[in-house]
Amino acid sequence: MKNLEELSALCKTAYTVIPIALFLIVFQVFVFKKSIGETKSFILGIVLTVFGLHFFLKGISLSLLPLGENVGKSLVLMEHKWLIMAFAFILGYFGTLVEPALRILALEAEEVSVGALPPKILIHAVAIGFGFGMALGVFKILKGIPLAKILLPFLVLVFILVFFVPEQYVAIAMDSASATTGPVNIPLNLAIALGLAKIVEHADPLFSGFGLIGLTSFGAMLSVLVLGILTKI
Repeated sequence: MKNLEELSALCKTAYTVIPIALFLIVFQVFVFKKSIGETKSFILGIVLTVFGLHFFLKGISLSLLPLGENVGKSLVLMEHKWLIMAFAFILGYFGTLVEPALRILALEAEEVSVGALPPKILIHAVAIGFGFGMALGVFKILKGIPLAKILLPFLVLVFILVFFVPEQYVAIAMDSASATTGPVNIPLNLAIALGLAKIVEHADPLFSGFGLIGLTSFGAMLSVLVLGILTKI
């Protein structure tokens, strides 16, 4: 029975990957009239993608999700709120450093800028912003602050900075915000936020637990804009 469930889950993963590959093959072969390259390598890559994504999702559900929620529930045991916020910042910072999408974005930014924007600088800047947003989101849960009261000042600040930052940094900031919402940060940080919201007395997990990822994205965007101003100066 268990083997059938595992096989069913693997098939569901394949159903999400294979249609995308087929769609691209159709355009490459029939629309653009070009070869897909070495067939064996391509098929092997699809197989590895299906199995890799399946095992990754399985591993997340078995480890990071329950661990993150348990850690979130235990955070209230810490006496000082600033320690909880420091923990959230460090977790968000180091979680962002390992995001594969952000690394790819940083490498592309370096190539397009002809080395003017080193990948390490962009990655660490985004990680600092993400950690700041994570700490701010945890503070929101602890204090029961409505999301709008924190999000609106973020929006206003980002809107103002856009006029003083080189145009290329505005585009990079937008993409950096989405690149941080990857397979590491989302399950881990969301689980911690929901775990914390379930324990805090005045917090409703439905209203307080969600929204934190949005704050972290705005934090990442803000840090890249600040980086743009610093490089301009």
